[in-house]
Amino acid sequence: MTEPTLYTDKQIRTTKILTVSELNRLANQVLTQSFPLFWVSGEVSNLTRAASGHWYFSLKDAGAQVRCVMFKGRNSYLDWVPKEGDKVEARCTVTLYEARGDFQLTIEFLQRAGLGVLFEAFEKLKAKLQSEGLFDAAIKKPLPAHPKQIGIVTSPDAAALRDVLTTLKRRMPSIPVIIYPTPVQGKGAAVLIADAIQLANERAECDVLIICRGGGSIEDLWQFNEEIVARAIAECTMPTVSGVGHETDFTICDFVADIRAATPTAAAELVTPTRENRLNAVKQLSQQLTRTLQYQLNQRSQALDYMARRLISPLQQIEQQKTQLTQITYRLNAAINQQLQSKQHNVLRLSQNLTHLNPQAVLTRGYAFVQNKSGAIIASSQQLQSGDAVTLTFGIGAAEATIDKTSP
Repeated sequence: MTEPTLYTDKQIRTTKILTVSELNRLANQVLTQSFPLFWVSGEVSNLTRAASGHWYFSLKDAGAQVRCVMFKGRNSYLDWVPKEGDKVEARCTVTLYEARGDFQLTIEFLQRAGLGVLFEAFEKLKAKLQSEGLFDAAIKKPLPAHPKQIGIVTSPDAAALRDVLTTLKRRMPSIPVIIYPTPVQGKGAAVLIADAIQLANERAECDVLIICRGGGSIEDLWQFNEEIVARAIAECTMPTVSGVGHETDFTICDFVADIRAATPTAAAELVTPTRENRLNAVKQLSQQLTRTLQYQLNQRSQALDYMARRLISPLQQIEQQKTQLTQITYRLNAAINQQLQSKQHNVLRLSQNLTHLNPQAVLTRGYAFVQNKSGAIIASSQQLQSGDAVTLTFGIGAAEATIDKTSP
């Protein structure tokens, strides 16, 4: 595309004739350079959403209107679509649609009118409560694994309540539910919401409290950005779940509550275990118990078999004892015989020794022993003197003698 030629005042004065395209191009340059990115507010009218995805509409006030375009690459970032009569604030640039010579605004970003003030108030309160520690993870209360009763703070006419009740009934129909009704939108609703939360806290009849409403604009959800509601949630002694708006919506209530759910339905899912999961858990426990009991029975059965093998009848026991007694008697007799033979052998050996040592036996081989008058045996000639009377004992018999002479 050829870059547009920027004409100076002198060139404009000396140029005799401009084409329409040149004129519009020059005007577009002047407008673009004269108006940097800025904000403008007005009311949406004549909105057209083209097949290309671009939006065409006008912004007007009591005295004038201006044509606008918001291209697909920009409007795709918005999570809402404007409608006729919406009060909006647009960040834009001034351009000229050269083909038609139309003065227009090219919209870069679009928000509902007054959101800037609301966002500022939101951030201010958020910073204040955060500095006080109301968002700290350390003070968050865990949700009960098996709540006996569930409380809900919401409007009784809200679609969010029907979604929550449907989800609770589907997941765990046996858990009773108590509803603390309150308006969730409109002037003064914040005070009523806080009162309902305080009432639930005072009655203390539930194990967990859901605070919910459906999605909407930031103005619709603003009651849940009020400080009085945040304080009531922070003072609640039971665990709280915030299920306000859709997944992309964030409120002060979300930060103060113990758990933030993306939607009211998600809040109901967080506070209840599913019936199927509970049944599966019971089934698993039952199977585990069955396996444990079967294992114990097998162990006891094996122990019983082992003991049964050791258990015998009295007759068998007597027979075993008789056998044992016979074996003991045999071993005793064998031991006695062995000892008797050993003793007999010793006696024989001693008898033989005595026989060998018996003087009488020596005498039978031609020897004799000599005794003096006192009966002492004479072992040396030095014990005798000439003339001593002695007795000679032989193998057979004895004789008296007198010593005539001794020699060494």
